[in-house]
Amino acid sequence: MKKAGDSTILTASEYRRFISDLKTRITAARISAARSVNRDLILLYWDIGRAIVEKQELLGWGESVIELLARDLQAAFPGAKGFSSQNLWRMKQFYVTHTSEEFLAQVVRELGKKQSGVLKGEKLAQVVRELAAAVPWGHHVFLLGRIKSASELFYYLRATAQFGWSRNVLLNQIKAGAYERAKIEKKTHNFPAVLPEYLTEQADEMLKSSYNLEFLGIRREIRERELEDRLIERLRDFILELGYGFCFVGRQHRLALGNKEYFIDLLFYHRFLKALVAFELKVGPFEPEFAGKMDFYLNLLNDKERGPGDKPSIGIILCAEKDDVEVEYALKSKTNPIGVAAYHLQSKLPGELKGKLPTAKQLAGVVRAEMEVRK
Repeated sequence: MKKAGDSTILTASEYRRFISDLKTRITAARISAARSVNRDLILLYWDIGRAIVEKQELLGWGESVIELLARDLQAAFPGAKGFSSQNLWRMKQFYVTHTSEEFLAQVVRELGKKQSGVLKGEKLAQVVRELAAAVPWGHHVFLLGRIKSASELFYYLRATAQFGWSRNVLLNQIKAGAYERAKIEKKTHNFPAVLPEYLTEQADEMLKSSYNLEFLGIRREIRERELEDRLIERLRDFILELGYGFCFVGRQHRLALGNKEYFIDLLFYHRFLKALVAFELKVGPFEPEFAGKMDFYLNLLNDKERGPGDKPSIGIILCAEKDDVEVEYALKSKTNPIGVAAYHLQSKLPGELKGKLPTAKQLAGVVRAEMEVRK
């Protein structure tokens, strides 16, 4: 493509990059506009919920005032949605839940160290409002109907705000026990040693301590290539398990160095981290040499495939089991960000026993009760 009197030639590849950049900017602008609308709506619902609570506390209004409010608001704004009595109840629940002592204490525990100055009073209230405003109303309704624990609610709110989870992704994360795995199981990686602080936190959020591959339906011993084949066949389910933001690049991704070729099992690009993420699949336990191989692959990715503006490539070694101490020593000398996670192919209990055995908490309660009797 050449303009008369102009010696500059616009190649096809340059034009593709140009149109791709424009599409990215347009998409980002649309997302920004949608987020702005959502933020205003959530803050409006917050104020309505607060006003209802305050009037009921100060003036002793009963619960029937909500039905009256719904009728009057619907009459005043006939074309507007969201002012049903049910939704007004949700606005009140929304405000009460996020200003409860339990939830505010959780926010202080999670974010207090990252804030300049003491996180309390109006500053704390502002942090909570901004967190709530970053999440769509439909997600709030979904969470309020399912999550009771303040720590669990905070986890899913922050993850949704950070990674832009859709409601389907959020549902999948809850069903997969993302909160329990994040809080109970230890993540093993070297991110703090090799990444800037701001990127370390994002990479840590991206990595899970373990991955649930039960959807593959595997009930026998398999080889690594077969595991890879199954994951590709169920790629949508695998991406849902990985979490929002992963874009599939390819399998057995070829890297060349001199006369040699190397192949990465699965390669993804993470939209929010803006980094390539390489997965190596191992059907056995973690071995220290896996870390050296991944470090080598990441050096090649950074030199040959990393795009302008991309962050350092990240490696995830997905294996059948791992010893955290062994992983820690294996990653000590590595200069690239590497995480190691275990996967499980079956539930820890057979399906017919799910829900029929007591939980650890219930067993602990029985033991405490027995000790009290013996006293």
